[in-house]
Amino acid sequence: MFDFDATLPLMAVQFMLLVVLLNAVFFKPLTKVLEDRADLISTAKTGAKDGLAQVEAITAQYEKELGDSRRKYQAILDEAKAEAQKIADEEVSAAQAEAVAQREQAQKDLDQQKAAAMSTLQQQVGSLSSEILNKILVGV
Repeated sequence: MFDFDATLPLMAVQFMLLVVLLNAVFFKPLTKVLEDRADLISTAKTGAKDGLAQVEAITAQYEKELGDSRRKYQAILDEAKAEAQKIADEEVSAAQAEAVAQREQAQKDLDQQKAAAMSTLQQQVGSLSSEILNKILVGV
């Protein structure tokens, strides 16, 4: 079926030349491009990992600073609330003391007015008693 004359070695030589030519022209540049691309991807991946590590470190630092800031803010807020409560308590105490003083003054004024009214009433009762007594004695 096959003829093993000079064409078979010639075909083998042509095939080998084709393989060498394809290797030199096509496969080597293609392999080099693929290797360069793999190196580029590897470099980019390493750079991305490094960048991600930096981002994570910066994020951790910012979260720590944010936590510190929140604690400071809360401390300042608590201090301000305590100071406001102290001021409010002082003002309430002062207002209560003033109200007690005003009530006591009003009570003194009322007691004085009551005493004056009682004195006036006793004088009027005394004078009315003597008039009634005179009228009863005169009328009898």
